[in-house]
This record gives sequence, structure tokens and C-alpha cells, in this order.
Amino acid sequence: MSDHDHDHARTFQADHAEPTSEGARVGLALRELLIEAGHYTPEEERAVIAAMQGASPRDGGRIVARAWTDPAYKERLLANGAAAIRELGYELEPYEFTVMENDDNTHNVIVCTLCSCYPRSLLGMSPAWYKSASYRSRVVREPRKVLAEFGVELTDDIDVRVHDSTAELRYMVLPQRPKRTEGWSEEELAALITRDSLIGTQRAFRTE
Repeated sequence: MSDHDHDHARTFQADHAEPTSEGARVGLALRELLIEAGHYTPEEERAVIAAMQGASPRDGGRIVARAWTDPAYKERLLANGAAAIRELGYELEPYEFTVMENDDNTHNVIVCTLCSCYPRSLLGMSPAWYKSASYRSRVVREPRKVLAEFGVELTDDIDVRVHDSTAELRYMVLPQRPKRTEGWSEEELAALITRDSLIGTQRAFRTE
């Protein structure tokens, strides 16, 4: 099997010391109000940011590899994603976390049509294309066409399911384990996993 090597991500703009738009100024004011009201402290905010900065698709790969090698864990992951990832030391509170499984008959893809909701504290920063208006609108209307642009060619008998993230709910795709990986260790399997495969914009993997 061959994977899709092209990286659709774009470089993020550097952080700015001061807000540069009206929306950014509103966001800064809201942050200050929430801290002043005691909803969280600056120290807690820094801890969350640090956790997000340390997160990456490697964490998702570890979860997928465990599910591929441990059927009981896979069952728990699909039944209650938040509880299952907690077993491996990951936490997504206060969000709900749902994992959708790809198989021979189904392909799942994740989007956030309203903004860019994404499990950042687990998988790291979302790619720039995930936030784009084009992806957010088109993948709902014409998912097969969008997926084809990522190199995911699906036969007509495969059901494509689009899952729309919300402010309360985050999704992750559990990719289908590639053939000819029997006997591989969890570390070897985890190394196959990419960010795009966890979103659903990649289906095949290179195993040679």
C-alpha cells in the first residue's frame, strides 16, 4: 500500500505581542474577564498551553497502535474515547471525545464547520487547511471530491461519513490497520500514523 506524501499544511503566522484585529482584542478582553471572575488562573492557562505545545500526532499514533493490538482496549476506545485515552495518560476534559473507526466499508473524516474545533491538547495544532473556509464548507457538501484531492480514492461501495466537531465534542479517526503488519510492535505501528490519517484525509499507509 502506498501513502499520500503531499503535506497540505501551511506555515502558521508568528504570534503577535499585541492583538492585531478587533476579534483578537475581544478575545483578549474575554480572557481577562474570565480570569478576573475566577474561572481559571493564568497559571492554569499556561499549563494548558504547555500541554498543547507538547502534544502531537505521535500521541494519537500511540492510541491507535494500542487499539490495533488490543481488541479489548479498542472496544473501550470506541465506546468511551475520553475514558480510554485516560488509561494511557491523556486527558481531554472538559470535552467529549469520540473515536470513529474506518473499515472495509466505511471511511470517516473530521471537520469543524463553524470554526476549527480540534483535539489540540491530544494531537497538537490543527493544520492550516483544516481551518480554511474551503475545507470546512466543501468536505460536507462533496466529501469524495475533497478526499480525492488529498489522494484518498474511494470506491462507490465505501460509505463516507463526515463528523462535525463542536465546542463540546472532539473527534478522532481510528484508521484501518494495514495488511502485512502482523507481528509488528506497538512502536512500529504507531510510527505509521500521521496527522492526516487521524483526521481522515489519508487512508493508506506505506508499510515497506
